[in-house]
Amino acid sequence: QVQLVESGGGLVQAGGSLRLSCAASGRTFSSYTMGWFRQAPGKEREFVAAISWRGGSTYYADSVKGRFTISRDNAKNTVYLQMSSLKPEDTAVYYCAATREYGLTYDASRYDYWGQGTQVTVSS
Repeated sequence: QVQLVESGGGLVQAGGSLRLSCAASGRTFSSYTMGWFRQAPGKEREFVAAISWRGGSTYYADSVKGRFTISRDNAKNTVYLQMSSLKPEDTAVYYCAATREYGLTYDASRYDYWGQGTQVTVSS
C-alpha cells in the first residue's frame, strides 16, 4: 500500500511557475508508475502527466506539453510537477496517483492510489 501527500500548491499570476511535490510512503515507491491529474470546478478529472518507474519515460497531456515537467527522486520517494508559463485555465486541484501497471497511462481508472490533492490557482 502507498500513501501519497501532495504539497506546493498556491496562488500564482499568469505566466508564473509552481513546483508541486508528492511524497509517498512505503519502500516500494520505485516500482510504481506515477501520474499527476487535475480537476477544475464543474469538470471531470483529467490527466496531466505520467512518469515511469525509473523516470526514463514521461508522457504529457497536450494542454501542458512544453510547459510542465514531471520528474521523480526514488531515493526521496517523491514525484514532482514543475509548472511554468501557467495560465488561468490551469486552475484546479492537482492530484498525484500511483499504479503498479507497467507502462504510462492517462487512464485514471488504472491508478490504484491517490493523494488528497493540492489547490493551484492562476490569476489573470
